[in-house]
Amino acid sequence: MYELETNGILISVEPDYLDDQSEPDERHFVWAYTVRIDNRSSETVQLTARHWRITNGEGKTEIVHGEGVVGEKPVLHPGEAFEYTSGAPLDTPTGFMSGSYMMKTARGKAFEVTIPAFSLDSPHANLRVH
Repeated sequence: MYELETNGILISVEPDYLDDQSEPDERHFVWAYTVRIDNRSSETVQLTARHWRITNGEGKTEIVHGEGVVGEKPVLHPGEAFEYTSGAPLDTPTGFMSGSYMMKTARGKAFEVTIPAFSLDSPHANLRVH
């Protein structure tokens, strides 16, 4: 598990290689990743947007922006958490992801929360440290 806390918001990520959805002979590798967002701050916050940087094992990077996550813009009161699972395909057996969430407080103050970089390594990869 990968974890990082920014401004009282703890982001935890756990990637999982999906062998049943991957086709290594076709250069198609798929991961699920589960993200948990814990509000350890004393303020109510809302996740408004996401920014992902997805890099394959050859250094090719894709940038993904969007509103909310999995169709939601969760509001988290102090002590609350939100968890979701999403996925990422790559054309290489290894890669990594990193990014950030845009959050705003109940008072309207916007701030950025860093998503920790995490490795996407399949059993078909020569192990690499990213």
